[in-house]
Amino acid sequence: MKDHLRQEGKFTYLEKGEGTPIVILHGLMGGLSNFDGVVDYFPQKGYKVVIPELPLYSMSLLKTSVGTFAKYLKEFLDFKGFENVILLGNSLGGHIALLATKMFPESIQALVITGSSGLYENAMGESYPRRGDYEFIRKKAEAVFYDPEVATKEIVDEVYETVSDRNKLVKTLAIAKSAIRHNMAKDLPNMETPTCIIWGKNDTVTPPEVAEDFQRLLPDANLYWIDKCGHAAMMEHPQEFNELFHQWLKEREI
Repeated sequence: MKDHLRQEGKFTYLEKGEGTPIVILHGLMGGLSNFDGVVDYFPQKGYKVVIPELPLYSMSLLKTSVGTFAKYLKEFLDFKGFENVILLGNSLGGHIALLATKMFPESIQALVITGSSGLYENAMGESYPRRGDYEFIRKKAEAVFYDPEVATKEIVDEVYETVSDRNKLVKTLAIAKSAIRHNMAKDLPNMETPTCIIWGKNDTVTPPEVAEDFQRLLPDANLYWIDKCGHAAMMEHPQEFNELFHQWLKEREI
């Protein structure tokens, strides 16, 4: 994927395909938000897939918050001249997507969330401060998936490196606190944007009842389940995820 990265101004991003932009927001642990399946599938179906790198660790500590990342996304959309995008977010990325949709509804025609934080405050942060304990980090990374085999050494190494870096650890905790402060429960009933919720039946990070709450609180949302699936559905079951997402886009004529 790295060879497709473009850098323009302050933005680094991946872009593939032509058509309506699907803009993807990754989560806190970069490797856990591996969207290769989406990047391979949707350009063949007439969509442009764009993944901006979020400045999770490069903002000043005071600016390290879900709200700042949502504004950064809007700057990126303006920079690219995108209007009417489809936003797709996993985990923290789902939370940023929700907040951006609340703040800039005119720019976003549809929202797709999977394993999203925003309602459930244990979603992250409660277990990161164990620095330097590789075994512990490996167990945590495996717990993200239904099938622990999905947590490859590469993924575990990436998480380990993040929490072993003092600066990144401090920012990670700041983001986690910000996510708790930015609980979306009161905002969701006012958000009319069509929303597709795809959730792993076996997600232990943001459990299934979180998905049910999102569906209940959002005025125009459809909820789809993927079986034997944890917190990162697009990574653990890419084919099923893509088919559900694509079918929903067709039904909604987006």
